[in-house]
Amino acid sequence: MDTYQSTSEVPEQPVAAVGYAGVLRELLPIALWREDADGRIVEWSLAAQDLLGHRAEEIIGRLGTAVLVPDANRELADQLTRRVQAGEAVVGTLPVRHRDGHRVTMEMWIVPAVDPQGRMGAMLIAVETSEVLHMRDSLAALQSLFTQSPIGLATLGPDLRFLRVNDALARMNGVSAAEHLGRRLTEVVPGVNAVALEATMRQVLDRGTAVVDVRRTGRTPADPEHDRTWSCSYAPLLDGSGRALGVIASLIDITEAQRAQAEAEGAQRRFALLAEAGTRIGATLDLHQTAEEIVEVLVPQLADSADVQLLEAVLGPDEGAVAAASTRGVLRRLAARFPDPTAPTAKLTPGQTFQIPAGTHYERIVAEGRPMNLYVSDIPALITSPRADALRAYLATLGSARLVPLVARGTVLGAVTVTRTRDREPFDEQDCVLVDELVARAALNIDNARMYTRQREAALTLQRSLTNSALPEVPGLVLTGRYLPASDHDVGGDWFDVIPLPGGRTGLVIGDVMGHGIHAAAVMGQLRTAVRTLARHEVSPELLLGSLDAVVADLGEDEMATCVYAVYDPESGGCVIARAGHPPPAVVATDGTVSFLDGPPGTPLGTGGQEFRTEEVRLPTGSLLVLYTDGLIEARDRDLDQGMDQLAQALRRPEQPLEDLCDGILRSLLPCAQQDDVAVLLARTRPV
Repeated sequence: MDTYQSTSEVPEQPVAAVGYAGVLRELLPIALWREDADGRIVEWSLAAQDLLGHRAEEIIGRLGTAVLVPDANRELADQLTRRVQAGEAVVGTLPVRHRDGHRVTMEMWIVPAVDPQGRMGAMLIAVETSEVLHMRDSLAALQSLFTQSPIGLATLGPDLRFLRVNDALARMNGVSAAEHLGRRLTEVVPGVNAVALEATMRQVLDRGTAVVDVRRTGRTPADPEHDRTWSCSYAPLLDGSGRALGVIASLIDITEAQRAQAEAEGAQRRFALLAEAGTRIGATLDLHQTAEEIVEVLVPQLADSADVQLLEAVLGPDEGAVAAASTRGVLRRLAARFPDPTAPTAKLTPGQTFQIPAGTHYERIVAEGRPMNLYVSDIPALITSPRADALRAYLATLGSARLVPLVARGTVLGAVTVTRTRDREPFDEQDCVLVDELVARAALNIDNARMYTRQREAALTLQRSLTNSALPEVPGLVLTGRYLPASDHDVGGDWFDVIPLPGGRTGLVIGDVMGHGIHAAAVMGQLRTAVRTLARHEVSPELLLGSLDAVVADLGEDEMATCVYAVYDPESGGCVIARAGHPPPAVVATDGTVSFLDGPPGTPLGTGGQEFRTEEVRLPTGSLLVLYTDGLIEARDRDLDQGMDQLAQALRRPEQPLEDLCDGILRSLLPCAQQDDVAVLLARTRPV
């Protein structure tokens, strides 16, 4: 305690130490002064100066009652002085006069003390009452926090042994507070990675800085059957001089929060997987590609292996055979993925088939159309191939499996098997829901791909039956043509034809029916037949288009088509052309000059528009007539004018063989997959 002594009025006294006061100095400002037997102040502390305003040089040597005691308390002060000089210690709450005159209420402890002359004086120790109350409230709050807080709290000494533990921490650890005291964490709950936590606390002591939110997971006597997770924070306990007295520890049980967070993250992953499946599965409408996309989505995000198998009848052309073969038939593996390097993948390759044996899980799944989880003992029974023994040895290493039927529009198409290895958590309820949802979506996509494939094959068959790619030999013309569907999965109504006519003349026709698929191909077939019939009756081009317009109109108000019909006479070299809303033909002279006919364009067939008119153009020997559909010149990245300019550039070398010239046109204008059907017909004039 800091004190000030007057050397002029009292003799020097040895300084006496009465213990370490650092903690008290931090807690309260304690004023101390001494009076001799006459009541004069002989010692005055710095804390007394701070609390009461009197400087030491101003107050030492003066009567304490005259300076510090209010007038109304003089008699009480004299009584207390006599009691102390008689050897009695006095404790009480008394007002003390501040230097500026106001009163300061203080908790005082007055004890007998020998003055410098050896007479009985007094030592006065005083604390401002408001500070005492504040400290009392603070200690009560700290005590309440420590005892009532739901957070586990503890103080540990420099040797990391427990000094105090609250009830919350005792409940967390399943060890009473008394059993903690004097012991280390490794002795109380060794099953919570106590060694690492003590290393963290030692770091806090050495560095003097707090460590917040250290996660610990383990089991304590409070819940020995389950892992729990705590968030631990440690702070150094320091005195005013910065000396480390120990560690303050606080712990929060975050097991439920961690579980909720894990569930939320799992839900987010499941939603993300569903979103990914929506963009990846079924985008191509190719049956085998769709099956591959299923296993790519399932493995490894949701399962360690996936096997997609379809009934053989589903892959066949007979729709009615699917239901008949649903309970007893042949399964074909469309796609499989087994990333485990020990898996006998050579024995589980796509394309393999096997008969569904009676009494197996497969038979039950296909018959009932309901998914099921398989026990470990059931997994080897999944294999029904002749090489079952080698596969069962591998499948016995798996931990869980689920067999899900592929059901679309009430029909079972096949089944998907997903498995997890033993070192991964088995499928839980949420996993099963997600697997079933993905397989259900995949089943619809497979069914769509299956029906689309069947429809496309029918459209291609119809188109091939209605068109003849072999062009006839006709007088005065060398011919070649191409038809390109929009994609491998789509056909449309573009067509071209060459019709020998009486008198050595030739009819050239190219058309484009609006739409795609079987319907467009069927309409195209009707128009092609109508053109051939009318042309062979020598109907002129403008009247022929008029008749076609009526044919399309009779098919329905939503039908529409464009067409060009030309009649070439090799004797005169003239060509009469009529158009119905179709792009203009190109004419290439022998010198490479390219021009597009600008005659009457007409209106599309089926619109019932104006009468069609013709234009006549001379085609000298060696010149070239080019008919095409709009899919050749029109695309998303260019308009019709740009497409026609590119076509003109591709026609600058008409002397090439027609086959090479046609291939060059397609390469130039269709560098990548086109967005529409394309038909091209080239006719080069030659001497008769």
